[in-house]
Amino acid sequence: MFAFYGANHYICILTKKKPRLMEIWIIWLLAAATLIGVEVLTQMVWTLCLAIGCLASALSALLGADVALQISIAGIVSVIAYLALKPWFEKWQKKAADRNRHAARTGMDALLGRRGTVTDEIKPGKMGRIRIDGDNWQALAPDYDETIRRGQEVVVNAYDSIILTVRPVLS
Repeated sequence: MFAFYGANHYICILTKKKPRLMEIWIIWLLAAATLIGVEVLTQMVWTLCLAIGCLASALSALLGADVALQISIAGIVSVIAYLALKPWFEKWQKKAADRNRHAARTGMDALLGRRGTVTDEIKPGKMGRIRIDGDNWQALAPDYDETIRRGQEVVVNAYDSIILTVRPVLS
């Protein structure tokens, strides 16, 4: 009766080595997969770098390196990966933050920097009204000494409660 025990069993018989429960390169691959899973969940650069080190150690295990050398390779490659990837990730995160800075503003903060059209003229020291995206707002122009006429375009600089502080757009 012939039974198939797996390639590892027959290799151990041929080479007269003691069979192992699991090859070391598989352990390195499992460690890398686990670290990549942690990276996906936490978005920490160092876990990705450790996973790259584990992959390098798995390759060295396949090539026959001993365990001490595999651990050294994991450490060295992880540090090199960190030094190489960290600046790139920082630049990428900064670009993403700059892109989303304006999109993330909500409520009254979303009005800052927006342009509106004067619907009731704004006289020095007095309130007028402006329209932004169909909404009508009370507005002041405290730093401007002339009347801002109806139909003129203004930019929102600040707000206090529901009163906007604006300045005229100079063409």
